[in-house]
Amino acid sequence: MSIEERLEELNLTLPAAPAPAANYVPYVQHGSLLHVAGQIPFDEKGELIRGRLGDTVSTEEGYAAAQRCALAILAQTKAAAGSLDRVARIVKLNVFVASAPDFSDQPKVANGASDMMGDVFGDAGRHARSAVGVAALPLGVAVEIDAVIALADA
Repeated sequence: MSIEERLEELNLTLPAAPAPAANYVPYVQHGSLLHVAGQIPFDEKGELIRGRLGDTVSTEEGYAAAQRCALAILAQTKAAAGSLDRVARIVKLNVFVASAPDFSDQPKVANGASDMMGDVFGDAGRHARSAVGVAALPLGVAVEIDAVIALADA
């Protein structure tokens, strides 16, 4: 089964690969490693998911925001590689969670992206990860995730 078929089976639709919001490129490939710039969460209507976990955003809403970031990472990966079937391994996700000072469930929020990568890629979706609470993120978003992905030859 292709990854596109797997996405369809999971009822997941890739958004268009988002354009950079500042002076950077959305991804850089060096050898077989694809570095995807931080992706921020847009809902199904194209609106940013904003707020801080432990304040205006629940852990469940943060989990969903991380899923939306993961979909954007997959969209960037497809744009870079031509096909998600070239993904050999999700190597690492760096998850940044806008957090109230006493919020400590960043790993539960990050699971939104990690669970999706496992669902889509199976064992190749298992990855190293950081889940970091921060005071604020660009544009006031709740979550931002960047990724390192190993690609197979075309």
